[in-house]
Amino acid sequence: MRKIVHRHLGKVVAGAAVAVAGTAVMVAITLPGTAGADESGKGGGAAGAAAPAEQDGAVRPGVVRQAPAEGDRGRGGDPLTDDEIERAEQLAANRQLRSSAVNVEGERGPQRLTVDLVDPEDDGTDGSDAPRRADVTFYDYKNDSLVTKTVNLDTGKVEETGTQHGVQPPLSRAENAEAARLLIADPLGAGLKADYKDATGKELTSPDQLLLNGAVYRATPGAQPAVLDRCGEHRCVRLFPKVVNGPWIDARSIIVDLSAGKVAKLDR
Repeated sequence: MRKIVHRHLGKVVAGAAVAVAGTAVMVAITLPGTAGADESGKGGGAAGAAAPAEQDGAVRPGVVRQAPAEGDRGRGGDPLTDDEIERAEQLAANRQLRSSAVNVEGERGPQRLTVDLVDPEDDGTDGSDAPRRADVTFYDYKNDSLVTKTVNLDTGKVEETGTQHGVQPPLSRAENAEAARLLIADPLGAGLKADYKDATGKELTSPDQLLLNGAVYRATPGAQPAVLDRCGEHRCVRLFPKVVNGPWIDARSIIVDLSAGKVAKLDR
């Protein structure tokens, strides 16, 4: 087994996961194997007829059925379809928001976070004909605000708009990737790159070479350098990087302030 690396950023941690408070829990799901088709050519009997394997007391493999094709619109409490998600985002990100907001990469337009169905029961209705509404959340890096818009997918109208400051929902994939990009380019990323090379023999040049989880970091009085004192008001992330098909790398001491575009190391 490879020795734990102490001389770089942290430790290259072998194993399936790192037990860290705040990191996402990943659960591996094993799907059933091949469908239990009768390869003997003797199938086609009535549903109640026992197959030879069943007569011997064996359990037949589960049958995996292909999911039905997703329509462009759900009903009632059905999950949002891809078409509905796209339409909700387009309705919520109006021209004014697209021109005034800034995303995590500093480009024009807000950073999309989530698109969630509004439960019909929240509107006092639970029938299949209830209006389809969605809450769309964005983060505007121009003024560090969380923007939530409720759109009616039936009428195409934005029914509610809310803006909050100091609210930090879970990070999106794009935000984790930008945090990794900033860290790789920063002098404080030298340890991460050295650990990656130790684990793979290759140079780390892109976030695409890592599997990334991230947790929002909030400032605690006296627990961090002054450059991170605004974390919580700013959108800051603590990364949990993993080498693709390889070990985790301990980067918990490094915080990336996405709002300021800065990287800092926690005091220990």
